[in-house]
Amino acid sequence: MGKHSRRTSSTARNTAVASALTIGAAASLAQPAQAAEVVVPNSDIRFEVAGLENVPNIANVPGVAAWVPSLANQAAPANYNAVANFVAPAPAPAPDQGQAIVNAAASKIGAPYVWGATGPNAFDCSGLTSWAYAQVGKHIPRTSYAQAAQGTPVPFNAMRAGDIVAFYSGASHVGIYTGHGTVIHAINSGTPLGETSVNYMPFHSAVRF
Repeated sequence: MGKHSRRTSSTARNTAVASALTIGAAASLAQPAQAAEVVVPNSDIRFEVAGLENVPNIANVPGVAAWVPSLANQAAPANYNAVANFVAPAPAPAPDQGQAIVNAAASKIGAPYVWGATGPNAFDCSGLTSWAYAQVGKHIPRTSYAQAAQGTPVPFNAMRAGDIVAFYSGASHVGIYTGHGTVIHAINSGTPLGETSVNYMPFHSAVRF
């Protein structure tokens, strides 16, 4: 006499899920493979499905080990290296050095011109340029002539923010190019430090440090 198991509604549902696993396995396999035992939880129902263990990623299905005990230790381990190797995004870069020089000079617009002064409250022309450069850690020659002579020459149409522009024959006056057609400079006694067109005075040369 055959052994009969009592089927409850829960068992029926479990059997339906097991059947779905069986059908899915059969559809995924191109060739027969070793059978895997399927156990319906909370029941005596057990049967084998050929090739079930070869279904792609089946070991990672949540709760599958309760149905297929042989898959209990086959799930892919969590990739904690992805967390350990996470590198925080780099902070946004500070303004480039040329723009930082312009910003330093612009912060002194309105300061008085004083011959021989190098800041921080009063300037002559080369005193302003040397002071602004020092704010970004660059030390350049003190006089307008030396600045024009020792910097790297830059063509007029290739000037960038922070370049030093020299004016008049002999480079007797200098200012800081802003990058948009103007210079910031200490012009002369009685005229506060300001920003004017690069064409305000006769152009001599431009240099970059």
